[in-house]
Amino acid sequence: MTLQINGERLWSSLMTMAEIGTTDKGGCNRQALTDLDKAGRDLFVTWSEAIGCERRVDQMGNLFLRKAGTNNSLPPILMGSHLDTQPTGGKFDGVYGVLGGLEVLRTLHDANVTTLHPLEVAVWTNEEGARFSPAMVGSGVWCGDFSLDYGWQRADKQGATIQQELERIGYLGNAPCAPFPIKAAFELHIEQGPILEAVGKQIGVVQGVQGMRWYDLVIHGQPVHAGPTPMEQRQDPVKAATQIIAQLYALADEFSPQARATFGDITVSPGSRNTVPETLTITVDLRHPNQDILVKMDQKFRQISEQVCNACDVKFDIVDEWDSPAVAFDQTCIDAVRTSVEDMDLPYEEMFSGAGHDSVYISKVAPTSMIFIPCEKGISHNEAENAKSEDIAAGCQVLLGAVMKLAM
Repeated sequence: MTLQINGERLWSSLMTMAEIGTTDKGGCNRQALTDLDKAGRDLFVTWSEAIGCERRVDQMGNLFLRKAGTNNSLPPILMGSHLDTQPTGGKFDGVYGVLGGLEVLRTLHDANVTTLHPLEVAVWTNEEGARFSPAMVGSGVWCGDFSLDYGWQRADKQGATIQQELERIGYLGNAPCAPFPIKAAFELHIEQGPILEAVGKQIGVVQGVQGMRWYDLVIHGQPVHAGPTPMEQRQDPVKAATQIIAQLYALADEFSPQARATFGDITVSPGSRNTVPETLTITVDLRHPNQDILVKMDQKFRQISEQVCNACDVKFDIVDEWDSPAVAFDQTCIDAVRTSVEDMDLPYEEMFSGAGHDSVYISKVAPTSMIFIPCEKGISHNEAENAKSEDIAAGCQVLLGAVMKLAM
């Protein structure tokens, strides 16, 4: 018997979920642990329990819906992603992985098929990091990278903590927030980038996730009047910053095509039109899927900063904000996805994820891989985020095939 997911039902579920927190521009604002997040979680639970799944909630509010197997002593196959969104997010980021997992369970339920291994769909808490920092904190606590107390005490801008908000919305669970045996974990997701669309491929077979390093580069100069002070006598942090930025762009070119260098926020003080700034702070985001190359990029960034700042007669500090090493996914899981795609004769691309996902943390304690589909113009974290219904269905069918290869 060939199992076939119901693409129309999956699309309808996505559109129904998108009505919770819908924005004027057609996106979604369903931030973590708000009343809208609760409504999204409640709807997902209702749909899952309607096909006989059992609910489990851990101490970080991570939600697991389980479909029993014929041998429930075996470790489950895990699917899932997240339901929280950016303030001006889209309909597909995260939620596609959750409802794609649900559609797999619905398909098996409709066909009266029970797998040998139990199956679970996970909803991870606060993946986006839009309301509480850092991102992916639910899966981060679960895998052991963060303590439970650290996770509980993350606070939003109004001072409400994750623990308080979990309790308020009824998702402060009793299950330990800790790893359990898992045979394989799959996360279905829109690409959030333009590669698949550009190469005309319907599926991304994801090999791993780029390593990411975040820094604050603070350059200290001397505030002086813009008119009377000759250029050669200035200690100008902007002059140093522009040279550092140019050399880091060149560094990304050196390690292309997979290297990334981004400068998303630049702040100067005192911020006066006719005064050379006293300090300039710039955020630096360096990425590469090869950890050895990322280490080289880190070293060169520090060397460039020192050389340029010495030449410009300014001081500098580099504040290390975040270090997420490159992740290589499990080969057995990757092979299951690739075989599923090839069985369907779909065009696919072997690729790395440029964004962080809960799978980064899950992969530390369980065999893991991801499946990507294209999104229009690569746009994500945006109300204009869009995906084709045929791609949505194809990705979910690939997920079903990969799960069945390991669950029986």
